[in-house]
Amino acid sequence: MTHAPKLTHPLSIQFWPDVLTADEIDAVVAYGDRVLQEAAEVGRGINSSVRITRIAWLEHNVDTDSLYHRIAQVVHELNRRAFHFDVTGLEKVQYSVYKSSEGGHYDWHIDTGPENPKPRKISMSIQLTDPATYAGGDLQFQVAQKVDVAPRERGTCICFPSFFRHRVTPITSGTRRALVVWASGPEFR
Repeated sequence: MTHAPKLTHPLSIQFWPDVLTADEIDAVVAYGDRVLQEAAEVGRGINSSVRITRIAWLEHNVDTDSLYHRIAQVVHELNRRAFHFDVTGLEKVQYSVYKSSEGGHYDWHIDTGPENPKPRKISMSIQLTDPATYAGGDLQFQVAQKVDVAPRERGTCICFPSFFRHRVTPITSGTRRALVVWASGPEFR
């Protein structure tokens, strides 16, 4: 990690380049590709055309311990500097794969809902793929009436309040990989 997070203003989308090194990213991709990938679901077990993504849940174990530790550091620092939410833990890390051959995408949504055991407060996506190797697959946010596009650079962490509306546009060529993590805590007051 060579750069500090790019802080905008509180309760906004935060970017942190080079959260993972190239070697760390290569190791995550190799591990994620070995783990069983399944079609992602929306809500409680409902497959939907709203989301076409392959995912794998990366258990916290000896192979992923340094990744979990790094993610916890990043969430803590960004929360301390930007969000100031009452966060008590991280959910399991999700390895997401969007393939153009499958029409990969995830339509507009928020990361909160009744299916989550604890309220999600912070959502994080870490770009794992060189942006020159795929087209489409933009992570976009709709805040107010404006649509913003997240940086695509490999190793960049995009962090935002889980109640922000966002999507991944259809990928038109290649494959996009990302890690997705949620920090949760008690109900907002």
